[in-house]
Amino acid sequence: MTDGEFAPEPDEALLSRLALIDERPLESRAAAYRQLHDELRQQLEAADGDSARPA
Repeated sequence: MTDGEFAPEPDEALLSRLALIDERPLESRAAAYRQLHDELRQQLEAADGDSARPA
């Protein structure tokens, strides 16, 4: 990383959620990760939509 690059702070809520998912039995982890993936995708798509709108 160079001096001009920004290193984002870790999202503690996300890290906690990932830790909780990792503690689940293997059989239920995939569904939990899929749900988290869908939620994050929706947030990113919403952010992309917001930045595409003229000010």
